[in-house]
Amino acid sequence: MIKYLIQKEFLQIRRNAFLPKLIIMFPIVIMCVMPWVMQMEVKNIVVDVVDIDHTVESQRLVQQIAASNYFIFGGQKATYAEAVKDIEKGRADVILEIRDGKYLIAANAVNGTKGSMGSAYLSQIVTSRQQIVNSQLSILNLYNKGQNYKLFMIPALFAIVMMLMTGFLPTLNIVGEKEAGTIEQINVTPVSKWSFILAKLIPYWLIALFVITVCLLLSWFVYGITPAGPLWLVYVLAMLLALFFSSFGLIVSNYSDTMQQAMFVMWFTYINPMHYFIDAIRTVFIRGGGLHETAHQVLALAGIGTLMGCWAVQSYKKNS
Repeated sequence: MIKYLIQKEFLQIRRNAFLPKLIIMFPIVIMCVMPWVMQMEVKNIVVDVVDIDHTVESQRLVQQIAASNYFIFGGQKATYAEAVKDIEKGRADVILEIRDGKYLIAANAVNGTKGSMGSAYLSQIVTSRQQIVNSQLSILNLYNKGQNYKLFMIPALFAIVMMLMTGFLPTLNIVGEKEAGTIEQINVTPVSKWSFILAKLIPYWLIALFVITVCLLLSWFVYGITPAGPLWLVYVLAMLLALFFSSFGLIVSNYSDTMQQAMFVMWFTYINPMHYFIDAIRTVFIRGGGLHETAHQVLALAGIGTLMGCWAVQSYKKNS
Protein backbone atom coordinates (compact mmCIF):
# COMPACT_ATOMS: atom_id res chain seq x y z
CA MET A 1 0.00 0.00 0.00
CA ILE A 2 2.72 2.48 0.99
CA LYS A 3 4.50 1.88 -2.33
CA TYR A 4 1.54 3.23 -4.29
CA LEU A 5 1.12 6.19 -1.96
CA ILE A 6 4.76 7.14 -2.51
CA GLN A 7 4.26 6.83 -6.27
CA LYS A 8 1.27 9.18 -5.92
CA GLU A 9 3.42 11.77 -4.14
CA PHE A 10 6.10 11.66 -6.83
CA LEU A 11 3.44 11.99 -9.52
CA GLN A 12 2.01 15.04 -7.77
CA ILE A 13 5.48 16.61 -7.54
CA ARG A 14 6.22 15.88 -11.19
CA ARG A 15 2.90 17.28 -12.41
CA ASN A 16 3.35 20.46 -10.40
CA ALA A 17 4.66 23.22 -12.66
CA PHE A 18 6.66 24.89 -9.89
CA LEU A 19 8.09 22.22 -7.56
CA PRO A 20 10.55 20.48 -9.95
CA LYS A 21 12.06 23.85 -10.86
CA LEU A 22 12.29 24.80 -7.19
CA ILE A 23 13.97 21.53 -6.23
CA ILE A 24 16.64 21.99 -8.90
CA MET A 25 17.16 25.76 -8.86
CA PHE A 26 16.89 26.55 -5.14
CA PRO A 27 20.11 24.77 -4.03
CA ILE A 28 21.97 26.12 -7.06
CA VAL A 29 20.96 29.71 -6.30
CA ILE A 30 21.64 29.33 -2.57
CA MET A 31 25.10 27.83 -3.07
CA CYS A 32 26.21 30.06 -5.95
CA VAL A 33 24.85 33.43 -4.76
CA MET A 34 24.50 33.51 -0.97
CA PRO A 35 28.18 32.92 -0.01
CA TRP A 36 29.08 36.05 -1.97
CA VAL A 37 26.45 38.32 -0.39
CA MET A 38 26.01 36.86 3.14
CA GLN A 39 29.33 37.90 4.62
CA MET A 40 30.64 40.30 7.21
CA GLU A 41 33.89 41.02 5.38
CA VAL A 42 34.19 44.75 4.76
CA LYS A 43 36.81 46.15 2.40
CA ASN A 44 37.77 49.53 0.93
CA ILE A 45 37.79 51.23 4.33
CA VAL A 46 39.43 54.65 4.03
CA VAL A 47 41.90 55.30 6.86
CA ASP A 48 43.44 58.64 7.79
CA VAL A 49 46.57 58.49 9.97
CA VAL A 50 47.67 61.22 12.36
CA ASP A 51 51.25 60.32 13.28
CA ILE A 52 52.53 62.72 15.90
CA ASP A 53 55.43 60.50 17.00
CA HIS A 54 57.10 59.96 13.60
CA THR A 55 59.09 57.01 14.92
CA VAL A 56 60.40 54.10 12.90
CA GLU A 57 57.78 51.76 14.37
CA SER A 58 54.91 54.16 13.67
CA GLN A 59 56.02 54.51 10.06
CA ARG A 60 56.17 50.73 9.69
CA LEU A 61 52.66 50.50 11.07
CA VAL A 62 51.45 53.09 8.54
CA GLN A 63 53.08 51.16 5.72
CA GLN A 64 51.41 47.93 6.89
CA ILE A 65 48.01 49.64 6.92
CA ALA A 66 48.57 51.04 3.44
CA ALA A 67 49.49 47.56 2.14
CA SER A 68 46.39 45.89 3.61
CA ASN A 69 43.70 44.63 1.24
CA TYR A 70 40.99 45.86 3.59
CA PHE A 71 42.02 49.51 3.73
CA ILE A 72 42.44 52.45 1.38
CA PHE A 73 45.14 54.71 2.77
CA GLY A 74 43.73 58.24 2.90
CA GLY A 75 47.05 59.80 3.73
CA GLN A 76 48.71 61.26 6.82
CA LYS A 77 47.12 64.31 8.35
CA ALA A 78 48.86 66.94 10.43
CA THR A 79 46.23 67.11 13.16
CA TYR A 80 43.33 65.08 14.49
CA ALA A 81 40.91 67.92 13.65
CA GLU A 82 41.96 67.77 10.01
CA ALA A 83 41.24 64.02 9.93
CA VAL A 84 37.83 64.57 11.55
CA LYS A 85 36.94 66.97 8.75
CA ASP A 86 37.59 64.15 6.26
CA ILE A 87 35.14 61.95 8.15
CA GLU A 88 32.55 64.73 8.25
CA LYS A 89 32.82 65.15 4.47
CA GLY A 90 32.67 61.38 3.86
CA ARG A 91 36.25 61.11 2.61
CA ALA A 92 37.39 58.82 5.44
CA ASP A 93 35.89 56.03 7.57
CA VAL A 94 38.46 55.52 10.34
CA ILE A 95 41.14 57.66 11.99
CA LEU A 96 44.29 56.29 13.62
CA GLU A 97 46.13 58.76 15.85
CA ILE A 98 49.60 57.87 17.15
CA ARG A 99 50.72 60.08 20.04
CA ASP A 100 53.34 59.37 22.73
CA GLY A 101 53.36 55.65 21.92
CA LYS A 102 49.58 55.42 22.37
CA TYR A 103 47.02 54.66 19.70
CA LEU A 104 43.56 56.14 19.25
CA ILE A 105 41.14 54.62 16.74
CA ALA A 106 38.08 56.72 15.86
CA ALA A 107 35.50 55.26 13.49
CA ASN A 108 32.59 56.82 11.63
CA ALA A 109 29.59 55.04 13.18
CA VAL A 110 27.04 56.40 10.72
CA ASN A 111 27.62 53.20 8.75
CA GLY A 112 27.67 50.95 11.82
CA THR A 113 28.91 47.80 10.11
CA LYS A 114 31.70 49.49 8.20
CA GLY A 115 32.76 51.53 11.21
CA SER A 116 32.80 48.66 13.69
CA MET A 117 34.46 46.18 11.35
CA GLY A 118 36.98 48.78 10.18
CA SER A 119 38.00 49.65 13.72
CA ALA A 120 38.22 45.92 14.56
CA TYR A 121 40.50 45.24 11.57
CA LEU A 122 42.67 48.24 12.41
CA SER A 123 42.94 47.31 16.09
CA GLN A 124 44.08 43.81 15.08
CA ILE A 125 46.89 45.29 12.99
CA VAL A 126 47.96 47.63 15.79
CA THR A 127 47.78 44.87 18.42
CA SER A 128 49.73 42.40 16.30
CA ARG A 129 52.36 45.08 15.64
CA GLN A 130 52.75 45.78 19.34
CA GLN A 131 53.03 42.08 20.12
CA ILE A 132 55.81 41.69 17.55
CA VAL A 133 57.70 44.61 19.01
CA ASN A 134 57.27 43.61 22.63
CA SER A 135 57.40 39.83 22.79
CA GLN A 136 57.64 38.31 19.29
CA LEU A 137 54.31 36.63 19.99
CA SER A 138 52.87 34.68 17.04
CA ILE A 139 49.18 34.02 16.39
CA LEU A 140 47.93 30.77 14.86
CA ASN A 141 44.39 30.35 13.55
CA LEU A 142 43.36 26.73 14.01
CA TYR A 143 41.33 24.83 11.38
CA ASN A 144 40.11 27.74 9.20
CA LYS A 145 43.63 29.14 8.89
CA GLY A 146 42.85 31.46 5.99
CA GLN A 147 39.80 32.90 7.78
CA ASN A 148 37.75 31.98 4.71
CA TYR A 149 34.24 33.26 5.39
CA LYS A 150 32.75 30.99 2.71
CA LEU A 151 34.05 27.93 4.56
CA PHE A 152 32.19 29.20 7.62
CA MET A 153 29.01 30.11 5.70
CA ILE A 154 28.46 27.16 3.33
CA PRO A 155 27.65 24.54 6.02
CA ALA A 156 24.98 26.87 7.41
CA LEU A 157 23.44 27.20 3.95
CA PHE A 158 22.89 23.42 3.95
CA ALA A 159 20.49 23.96 6.86
CA ILE A 160 18.51 26.57 4.93
CA VAL A 161 18.11 24.20 1.99
CA MET A 162 17.05 21.35 4.28
CA MET A 163 14.55 23.60 6.04
CA LEU A 164 12.73 24.36 2.82
CA MET A 165 12.89 20.92 1.22
CA THR A 166 11.88 18.85 4.24
CA GLY A 167 9.96 21.38 6.31
CA PHE A 168 7.98 23.77 4.20
CA LEU A 169 7.25 21.61 1.15
CA PRO A 170 5.56 18.62 2.86
CA THR A 171 3.72 20.97 5.21
CA LEU A 172 2.31 23.09 2.41
CA ASN A 173 1.58 19.93 0.42
CA ILE A 174 -0.70 18.51 3.13
CA VAL A 175 -2.36 21.85 3.88
CA GLY A 176 -2.88 22.34 0.15
CA GLU A 177 -4.69 18.99 -0.02
CA LYS A 178 -6.81 20.09 2.93
CA GLU A 179 -7.81 23.24 1.10
CA ALA A 180 -8.55 21.32 -2.10
CA GLY A 181 -10.50 18.63 -0.21
CA THR A 182 -8.52 15.73 -1.74
CA ILE A 183 -7.17 14.59 1.63
CA GLU A 184 -10.69 13.51 2.62
CA GLN A 185 -10.52 10.83 -0.08
CA ILE A 186 -7.49 9.34 1.69
CA ASN A 187 -9.11 9.61 5.11
CA VAL A 188 -12.04 7.35 4.16
CA THR A 189 -9.71 4.56 3.02
CA PRO A 190 -8.23 1.90 5.37
CA VAL A 191 -4.75 3.46 5.06
CA SER A 192 -3.11 3.65 8.49
CA LYS A 193 -1.73 6.87 9.93
CA TRP A 194 1.85 5.57 9.80
CA SER A 195 1.54 4.61 6.14
CA PHE A 196 0.01 7.94 5.18
CA ILE A 197 2.65 10.00 7.01
CA LEU A 198 5.59 7.93 5.77
CA ALA A 199 4.26 8.20 2.22
CA LYS A 200 4.21 11.97 2.64
CA LEU A 201 7.71 12.19 4.10
CA ILE A 202 9.80 9.62 2.24
CA PRO A 203 9.69 11.45 -1.14
CA TYR A 204 10.95 14.63 0.49
CA TRP A 205 13.66 12.74 2.38
CA LEU A 206 14.88 11.35 -0.94
CA ILE A 207 14.72 14.82 -2.45
CA ALA A 208 16.75 16.10 0.53
CA LEU A 209 19.46 13.51 -0.18
CA PHE A 210 19.55 14.65 -3.79
CA VAL A 211 19.73 18.31 -2.79
CA ILE A 212 22.52 17.73 -0.25
CA THR A 213 24.50 15.90 -2.94
CA VAL A 214 24.02 18.85 -5.30
CA CYS A 215 25.14 21.26 -2.58
CA LEU A 216 28.27 19.21 -1.85
CA LEU A 217 29.14 19.07 -5.56
CA LEU A 218 28.64 22.82 -5.96
CA SER A 219 30.69 23.49 -2.84
CA TRP A 220 33.55 21.49 -4.33
CA PHE A 221 33.21 22.67 -7.94
CA VAL A 222 32.60 26.39 -7.36
CA TYR A 223 34.58 27.10 -4.16
CA GLY A 224 36.94 24.14 -3.85
CA ILE A 225 35.53 23.42 -0.38
CA THR A 226 35.05 19.84 0.75
CA PRO A 227 34.35 18.33 4.18
CA ALA A 228 37.49 17.82 6.22
CA GLY A 229 35.64 15.09 8.13
CA PRO A 230 33.78 11.95 7.00
CA LEU A 231 31.29 12.53 4.19
CA TRP A 232 28.81 9.97 5.53
CA LEU A 233 28.41 12.02 8.70
CA VAL A 234 27.20 14.97 6.62
CA TYR A 235 24.41 12.76 5.23
CA VAL A 236 23.56 11.41 8.70
CA LEU A 237 23.25 14.94 10.08
CA ALA A 238 21.16 15.98 7.07
CA MET A 239 18.73 13.10 7.53
CA LEU A 240 18.39 13.76 11.26
CA LEU A 241 17.59 17.39 10.52
CA ALA A 242 15.15 16.24 7.83
CA LEU A 243 13.46 14.00 10.39
CA PHE A 244 12.84 16.96 12.68
CA PHE A 245 11.77 19.43 10.00
CA SER A 246 9.40 17.03 8.26
CA SER A 247 7.88 15.82 11.52
CA PHE A 248 7.40 19.31 12.84
CA GLY A 249 6.01 20.39 9.50
CA LEU A 250 3.40 17.65 9.74
CA ILE A 251 2.48 18.76 13.25
CA VAL A 252 1.97 22.29 11.94
CA SER A 253 -0.12 21.00 9.02
CA ASN A 254 -2.29 18.93 11.39
CA TYR A 255 -3.22 22.06 13.31
CA SER A 256 -3.46 24.41 10.31
CA ASP A 257 -6.35 24.76 7.91
CA THR A 258 -4.75 27.16 5.41
CA MET A 259 -1.29 27.63 3.88
CA GLN A 260 -1.03 31.09 5.42
CA GLN A 261 -1.43 29.66 8.93
CA ALA A 262 1.16 26.95 8.24
CA MET A 263 3.76 29.34 6.83
CA PHE A 264 3.28 31.78 9.72
CA VAL A 265 3.92 29.10 12.33
CA MET A 266 6.83 27.48 10.46
CA TRP A 267 8.85 30.71 10.27
CA PHE A 268 8.88 31.13 14.07
CA THR A 269 9.96 27.65 15.14
CA TYR A 270 13.29 26.79 13.51
CA ILE A 271 15.73 27.67 16.28
CA ASN A 272 17.31 24.92 18.37
CA PRO A 273 17.59 22.11 15.78
CA MET A 274 19.31 24.53 13.40
CA HIS A 275 21.82 25.31 16.14
CA TYR A 276 22.72 21.65 16.63
CA PHE A 277 22.91 20.92 12.90
CA ILE A 278 25.01 23.96 11.98
CA ASP A 279 27.37 23.41 14.90
CA ALA A 280 27.86 19.76 13.94
CA ILE A 281 28.26 20.26 10.20
CA ARG A 282 30.78 23.07 10.73
CA THR A 283 32.73 20.71 12.97
CA VAL A 284 32.79 18.16 10.14
CA PHE A 285 33.59 20.67 7.39
CA ILE A 286 36.13 22.89 9.12
CA ARG A 287 37.70 20.84 11.92
CA GLY A 288 37.41 17.45 10.28
CA GLY A 289 35.59 16.08 13.31
CA GLY A 290 33.90 12.68 13.31
CA LEU A 291 31.08 11.03 15.16
CA HIS A 292 32.86 11.31 18.51
CA GLU A 293 33.21 15.09 18.24
CA THR A 294 29.58 15.54 17.09
CA ALA A 295 27.96 12.92 19.34
CA HIS A 296 26.17 15.54 21.44
CA GLN A 297 24.60 17.21 18.41
CA VAL A 298 23.72 13.88 16.77
CA LEU A 299 21.96 12.63 19.89
CA ALA A 300 20.12 15.95 20.30
CA LEU A 301 18.92 15.90 16.68
CA ALA A 302 17.91 12.25 16.93
CA GLY A 303 16.00 12.84 20.16
CA ILE A 304 14.20 15.93 18.91
CA GLY A 305 13.40 14.28 15.57
CA THR A 306 12.03 11.13 17.20
CA LEU A 307 9.90 13.16 19.60
CA MET A 308 8.49 15.25 16.77
CA GLY A 309 7.86 12.14 14.64
CA CYS A 310 5.80 10.49 17.35
CA TRP A 311 3.91 13.72 17.96
CA ALA A 312 3.19 14.06 14.22
CA VAL A 313 1.65 10.59 14.10
CA GLN A 314 -0.41 11.10 17.25
CA SER A 315 -1.69 14.51 16.19
CA TYR A 316 -2.91 13.35 12.78
CA LYS A 317 -6.61 12.50 12.85
CA LYS A 318 -8.32 10.79 9.95
CA ASN A 319 -11.72 11.88 11.20
CA SER A 320 -12.15 15.62 11.58
